[in-house]
Amino acid sequence: QVQLVESGGGSVQAGGSLRLSCAASGRTFSSSAMGWFRQAPGKEREFVAAISRSGSSTYYADSVKGRFTISRDNAKNTVYLQMSGLKPEDTAVYYCALSTLYLSSVISSGYDYWGQGTQVTVSS
Repeated sequence: QVQLVESGGGSVQAGGSLRLSCAASGRTFSSSAMGWFRQAPGKEREFVAAISRSGSSTYYADSVKGRFTISRDNAKNTVYLQMSGLKPEDTAVYYCALSTLYLSSVISSGYDYWGQGTQVTVSS
């Protein structure tokens, strides 16, 4: 069974930066696509970023392009989300997800394992 644990969330002023980390258990990490999603109160969970198995391909939601960067370190079984130029609308719980089913995915149904989330709060 795969376990994902997010960390690095917190409170930051608008324009600031945070780096989220997601540590994965098991031996499936290097052969799995990874993604980040977020969910604000009263809203549906939405796609943020995804990265292929090797890390050679990345995908971003239009709302975060140019501000967020997803990366992975397969030797450490860890995926990262570097967030810069944060805005109040980025406030949400951020979830790490792993897919053993597809090479990559930008929809939640493409992932079969999920972390418990980490809170990111951006104030003005």
